[in-house]
Amino acid sequence: MKKLMSFFIAIVAACILLQVGVSRLESAQGDSGAKTLNLFNWGDYIDPSLIKKFEKETGYKVNYETFDSNEAMLTKIQQGGTSYDLAVPSDYTIEKMKKEHLLIPLDRSKLKGMNNIGSDFINKSFDPGNKYSIPYFWGTLGIIYNDKFVKASEMQHWSDLWNPKWHHSIMLVDSARDILGFSLVRNGDSMNTRSPAKIAHARTELDKLAPNVKAIVADEIKMYMIQNEAPLAVTWSGEASEMLDNNSHLHYVVPTEGSNLWFDNLVIPKTAKHFDAIYAFLNFMLEPKNAAQNTEYVGYATPNTKAKALLPKDVRNDKQFYPDADTVSKLQVYEDLGLKTVGLYNDEFLEFKMHRS
Repeated sequence: MKKLMSFFIAIVAACILLQVGVSRLESAQGDSGAKTLNLFNWGDYIDPSLIKKFEKETGYKVNYETFDSNEAMLTKIQQGGTSYDLAVPSDYTIEKMKKEHLLIPLDRSKLKGMNNIGSDFINKSFDPGNKYSIPYFWGTLGIIYNDKFVKASEMQHWSDLWNPKWHHSIMLVDSARDILGFSLVRNGDSMNTRSPAKIAHARTELDKLAPNVKAIVADEIKMYMIQNEAPLAVTWSGEASEMLDNNSHLHYVVPTEGSNLWFDNLVIPKTAKHFDAIYAFLNFMLEPKNAAQNTEYVGYATPNTKAKALLPKDVRNDKQFYPDADTVSKLQVYEDLGLKTVGLYNDEFLEFKMHRS
């Protein structure tokens, strides 16, 4: 009996010691001074040498994990069980994350360099006053054309894509909001419409475009265009920049009647633990020299005006990627339309893809 009691006491003691160890481990992970930063970002969306530079300068270790869509990122944070310190969602996703209480407000007293961000890129509708977000990159949705097959005058408007001349010639990025969006703009409607009738009409017009569509793809679109395997594509400005760097016959245009203006932003998810590391990294990325280096690597437009001034003249003056004020005034930022309306966009886009096949 005494042996049994001693055995029982030993088990209880072991359990207590184990629990103490776990508690200490959790406490260490949650310590704002821990030398770790868990960054959740899009794939290939930061210069790796900048991460190494940050680690060397600060002593923090960066754990880098990637996602391939706003929805995938959002789902993972909603589910919990993660410890991301920083994430990089797009505009409408920030709006949604705010509504679901998934973000921690920024402590402005710990930020250095917010004045480097241009006034055009702050205080946007998805985050008034930038209470939760710091602009990271921005860009547009537009058309890429290959001058070996297409004249500049032939591709200035969304409606030009419907020309029968471009039969089986157009690559489309696989994105419901974007593809239905340019059809809505062509019809004179908002890219944020919640009208089922207007969304359905946009899809009907896309069905008429279907004979001209060569494929609906993701990253493969870059290979097709760089290798001259398609004369036309609809994609984002940053992707276009990479294509243009690898093929001098390619050009990017934002149709004059308008398009999407998107913003990717750094935010602090509710899962964050390492706050000293978070603000060290945010301040590091706000430094003009670092932001300029990141811009040259990624190829997207920077909202950091002091960083832009450090870019080569031909880059900062390129209106394909830094459009003038008149063009920007016609661009639309996506809003969070709610689950029901987003589902409608997805359903109509699926109908279009099935019609194509």
